[in-house]
Amino acid sequence: MSMFTASAIGLVIANKASIAGAEGGCQAECGVASAMAAAALVEMCGGTPQMASDACAIAIKNVLGLVCDPVAGLVEIPCIKRNAMGTANAFTAAELALAGITSAIPADETIWAMKKVGDSLASSLKETGEG
Repeated sequence: MSMFTASAIGLVIANKASIAGAEGGCQAECGVASAMAAAALVEMCGGTPQMASDACAIAIKNVLGLVCDPVAGLVEIPCIKRNAMGTANAFTAAELALAGITSAIPADETIWAMKKVGDSLASSLKETGEG
């Protein structure tokens, strides 16, 4: 069931915003993966759908504005380390939600904000290596 939860979160974000660094910056790649993992972790721990949604929102809010600027145009640096950071972010967001911490901003509004932030990023900050 947790894989379904992660997939559903990813599908919603892909349809409402973006999961591509070239469109939304690193927040759209590592951030979305982190949000998907956070929701899945909540599901695995027996949390409610609302807790999963809160974990998703918390994870995204933690990476809003994170640009995608691979060094030398290679999707390696800082990408690999950012994925590790995303893992810690997912666990933190899930633990907060499971502890009863709610997101003041609902997941759908957080996703919308992520899209707006991604749209406002300069193209040099979206997977070009020019930033």
